[in-house]
Amino acid sequence: MKNISLLLTFLFAATGFAVAQETSSDAAIQSKIIALEKTWNQAYKIGDKKALDEILDKAVVLVNDDGSVQTKADFLASVHATNSQEQQVAPESIHVRVFGEVAIASGVMRVKGVESGKPYTRREQFVDTWLFKSGKWVCIATDATPVVK
Repeated sequence: MKNISLLLTFLFAATGFAVAQETSSDAAIQSKIIALEKTWNQAYKIGDKKALDEILDKAVVLVNDDGSVQTKADFLASVHATNSQEQQVAPESIHVRVFGEVAIASGVMRVKGVESGKPYTRREQFVDTWLFKSGKWVCIATDATPVVK
């Protein structure tokens, strides 16, 4: 009986340790995904196709704020350092949930810029799906929806 009690105590302690490890691991993944989200925003703002190419999976599905869908090649072809004239692309909020090798980032981003000579500010709700693939996190799907006041 004493051995069973000792075994149960050990198992409970090991389970608690495993849960603590999982939680800290999730926190590290959440931090990594938030950093990737910010990198993506800045890379888009300055037209850095190489950085965007690294972040996006080759089969990524991009749903734009107007409802159109792009492939990675279409998206990268549309990115230029001077075409959007975006002055700021910044997340107002980001929440990340981790499901093993998949992470879902959602939140609101604010976009400021000039289009056809007119300044604009808009907010968009986004949902990005990230996958840990070949030793790194890549975005496999993204959707942006305008926030209507």
